[in-house]
Amino acid sequence: MRKTIFASLLLLSMAAACRPNEESAHDAGWAYNAVVYEMNVRQYTEEGTFDAAREHLPRLRELGVDIVWLMPIHEIGVKGRKGTLGSYYAIKDYKSVNHEFGTLEDFDEFVAEAHRCGLKLIIDCVANHTSPDCAWVTEKPADWYMRDSLGNTLVEYDWTDIAKLNYDNPDVRDAVRDAMRFWLDRGIDGFRCDMAFIVPQDFWAETIPALRSEYDRPLYFLAEGEKPWLHEVGFDASYTWECHHLLNAIAQGKAGAAELKALMEKYAEEFPGEAFRLMFTSNHDENSWSGSEYERMGKAAQLMAVLTFTLPQSQPLIYTAQETGYDHRIQFFEKDPVPCWCECDASRFYRDLCALKHGHSALQSGEKGGRYECVEASWVDEDIFAFTRSNEDETLMIIANFSNDYKKIGMEDASDWTDAMSPVGHCCMTLAPWGWKILVKN
Repeated sequence: MRKTIFASLLLLSMAAACRPNEESAHDAGWAYNAVVYEMNVRQYTEEGTFDAAREHLPRLRELGVDIVWLMPIHEIGVKGRKGTLGSYYAIKDYKSVNHEFGTLEDFDEFVAEAHRCGLKLIIDCVANHTSPDCAWVTEKPADWYMRDSLGNTLVEYDWTDIAKLNYDNPDVRDAVRDAMRFWLDRGIDGFRCDMAFIVPQDFWAETIPALRSEYDRPLYFLAEGEKPWLHEVGFDASYTWECHHLLNAIAQGKAGAAELKALMEKYAEEFPGEAFRLMFTSNHDENSWSGSEYERMGKAAQLMAVLTFTLPQSQPLIYTAQETGYDHRIQFFEKDPVPCWCECDASRFYRDLCALKHGHSALQSGEKGGRYECVEASWVDEDIFAFTRSNEDETLMIIANFSNDYKKIGMEDASDWTDAMSPVGHCCMTLAPWGWKILVKN
């Protein structure tokens, strides 16, 4: 028995010695109140380069952004290419940069400037597939890819410009991990992992702890996917596609407060308390294929953005040019640059939301965020969604009007609350159609 215990302790100590560091963004603490910003380098400036985009990093920091996520920066395949310039997600070489954007040295300068500005930088990791003209297709054994009976590489969905990798081959796993190390060695702070939920679970369970153990800084991993197991294997954050689609439906009058309450209950049951849940009103997929937030959400667009900053466990995302109020479907396969980065009402709106997120501990993501409770009161009807976020230091109340009508909010204790901008000062408030209030208890 003593030998068994001794052997177990020895194995544990050896394992610890092999894992000198497994810090995550959770452990470091900097991600709990972080705002994520998705940058589309091709469309960000007229030049569409790292150098031109780099000039915007101080502005993003001033806006209140904490983590900048670059969409795929790699060389794009030619075979099966869609449109003139192709999809960022049809990668020909994981260790290259797209010549449109500049050189590796230009990328290094971008990373350095992001860090000088106090920003964290992550890039897309597209582990599920490569382009069909990736060198691996011809230079590696056939079983590096999923193939049909004729030996042709397989596509997924309508992605005819990709070739699906075969994760039954351990060499594929090693090669993808090696590519991730290549970029971590250049100083990035982690990855947004494309279609993470269709890459084998055990790959992530092996890879995320291994990479964390090899680097002396906390790393952040964001999964495109909405499966609870993504957090079990080490991801810090996961997508909330279901919430996003519901917010669209509410804005379009197809759902309401009851459905959002039910979804928050479902999330609380299914996902661990420490999970960061990425919430958004737009991203590259939604903007290009379904339209801007103004197309999908109309007058409710700003209210829905408020919810992405305040709902439980939320980690908010801002997509390219949302902070300018840009109402445009940015083309995916062609050059379509953002025309203007002027200060406007939208930029002030997002700056205020970022300051709100940073300034209130109850709005932190994950388990550090304040307890979420729905408000039950006489003034809460089927169109009103009201909830509190509370911790030992503060209580916030968020009230949202999910209707085209003005709503009177008759709070008997209104004098006990302060508006985010000015004192309430009376027992009745009126919310405009699709309006909101964010209150802090005195």
